[in-house]
Formats: sequence, structure tokens, C-alpha cells
Amino acid sequence: MQSYTEENYLKVIYHLSLSNDGLITTNAIAERVQTKAASVTDMMRKLAEKQLVSYQKYQGVKLTDTGKAIAIKIVRKHRLWEVFLVDKLHFKWDEVHDIAEELEHINSSELVERLNEYLKFPTNDPHGDPIPDKNGKFGNEVFIKLSKLKSEQTGILMGVSEHSSPFLRHLEKLELTLGKRIQILDIISFDGSVELLLDNKKINVSRDVAKHLLVKI
Repeated sequence: MQSYTEENYLKVIYHLSLSNDGLITTNAIAERVQTKAASVTDMMRKLAEKQLVSYQKYQGVKLTDTGKAIAIKIVRKHRLWEVFLVDKLHFKWDEVHDIAEELEHINSSELVERLNEYLKFPTNDPHGDPIPDKNGKFGNEVFIKLSKLKSEQTGILMGVSEHSSPFLRHLEKLELTLGKRIQILDIISFDGSVELLLDNKKINVSRDVAKHLLVKI
């Protein structure tokens, strides 16, 4: 059994590893969990003793196969709970992250599988992130950043890579929600902002917004 804090560290290392094939530095982890690097080092030693991470002093850490499996299970629970909160309790997609952070630590495999069945086996959470199956396997569907599309291309908004409440509320205001079909009308060379056609109306989004929108062509 791992403590809540240990589970959180494993999940943080897992998310950081998605964009880094090498060792994850203690500074990167400290920045994500908002604590001191020395505290992270102490935790890495504890996780290494449990064989959940491979820790190299002054170099960084990497999840072991066991540590990665635990992290993916936590991610699975988190995303299933987000689906439940949005679909069944009608929370907004910008309201569910912190609640799911607490629910993800419930340690009952039977509850998770019953929840999955009750939700009719969702493959993505309310932000479009893939939900791994009970064996830790993710689907192989690949989405493209809106910022990578060219003029006249059309796609369906399938997910976001930024989950902060201000960002999600901004998308709500623009009516840029999952499942909407959007067309690139123009890409402004001056600042990289994008003019879109959404529901037969034109809207503009900044380059920073565009790079966090994931679409399926």
C-alpha cells in the first residue's frame, strides 16, 4: 500500500515522463508539486526503497514497471471519476479536477470496475484525455494540435492539453467544447492567432489557446 502522498508523486512522475524519455529531475517534480527539492529527494529515496522508482542521485528518477502500473491505475480512477462527476452529477468540466484528486485514492478495484460499467465503459474523460483499461492499456487514437493545422482544414475538437479552470472557462465562453466541428479560416502571421469557423460564426483564438486544443481531422 502507498500513502496518498506517495501516489501523488508517482502520478506526477508519470505525467512528466510523457514528455521526457529520460530521467525526471527532482527540480521538475518539486515545481509540479510546489515543494522544496530536498523534500522531493527524501520522497524519491522512500519510493526507491519500495522499488517504485529508479533513483540516481543528482541525476533524477524513472518509474519502475511496478511504479508505472500504480500510476496508471491512479490516472484511470481519476479520469473515471471525472466522467462520473460531469455526466451523472452535472459538474462543469472546470470543476471536477480537485474532487477527482481526492476520489482517485479510494483503493477498491471492485468499485472502479463497477463505476466503469455504470458509465458504459468510457474511453475518454471530460477533457478528452484517454482512459486506460483495467490492464493499463490506452487506446491508440491520435489527435493533432489545432496550432498544427493549415488554412481551410477542418477537424472535430476532441480534447485539451491544458486543464486549468480559467482556460476551461474561457473555452466555455467561446462555446469551444468537445465534439464541436471547427474550420481554420486564417492563421494570422503577426501573432499566430487563428480565425475559426464555429457553428457558422467566426471566432478568434490566440496561438497559446490553439496549441492546447486537440482535434481529429
